[in-house]
Parts: sequence; C-alpha cells; structure tokens
Amino acid sequence: MNGAQLAAAASALAGVPFRLHGRDPATGLDCIGVLALSLAGCGKPAYLPTGYALRNRTLPSLDAFVSGCGLIAVEGPIAIGDVLLVRPGPGQFHLAISVGNSRIIHAHASLRRVVLGQLPRHWPIVEQWRLSAAD
Repeated sequence: MNGAQLAAAASALAGVPFRLHGRDPATGLDCIGVLALSLAGCGKPAYLPTGYALRNRTLPSLDAFVSGCGLIAVEGPIAIGDVLLVRPGPGQFHLAISVGNSRIIHAHASLRRVVLGQLPRHWPIVEQWRLSAAD
C-alpha cells in the first residue's frame, strides 16, 4: 500500500454523507471514518477511536492510533496520501488525506458530506503522518 493508493481510496468517498462517528458510507462518515474506509480500501484494517466529540479542548495521545494504522510521523512537504491532523478552529481537530497540489479529501461537517478541495490556509497542520514503508 502506498500514498497514491490511500489518496485514491479516499477520493472515491467524495459525496458520501457526513455523520459524526460514522463508519458506513451508506449512512455517513466523519473524518475518522474516511480514514478507516480509505485504509480498508487498501487492504489495511484500522482500529480507530470512537466516542469523541466534534470539539475538544485537548487532544489525547494519538500514538496507539497512529501506529495501529501503519502511519509514521513526518515533517516537510506534504505528499500524496499523507494524513493530516489540522485545526480548523478553536477546540477543533480534524483529519484529512492529501491528494496532492494542496488538495485534501475530508468529511466536511458544515457541508454534510465528504469533499475534495483545497487545504484552507487558515487550518494549521498539527501533525502529519505517512504510511510506513514497511506496510
């Protein structure tokens, strides 16, 4: 599995409805659901958190989540398939998958669907992960 495969699997979810804690494209996905299905589409099962709120004051440790998904922390230019943890606003953390050229696929709560679009410049990147070469 590589970044291009992850980006393609994520892009195939564009238009799916949004639903907090959603893991089924028939009923809706949230940002973690998009990552889970994208990884599954590449043959990589992911055991992701549940029971989280749309807004959080603090972020719990993500080490187990990251390693369980076969991701490693990276810095530098964003590559296709990189998983980004962004901060769209105060108390908000959000996952997006890079599809290249500063574009991302993510579950957009306000638009109520999974969308492909530009990474907003006002969304700081908190963490950046890439699929491990070993996976």
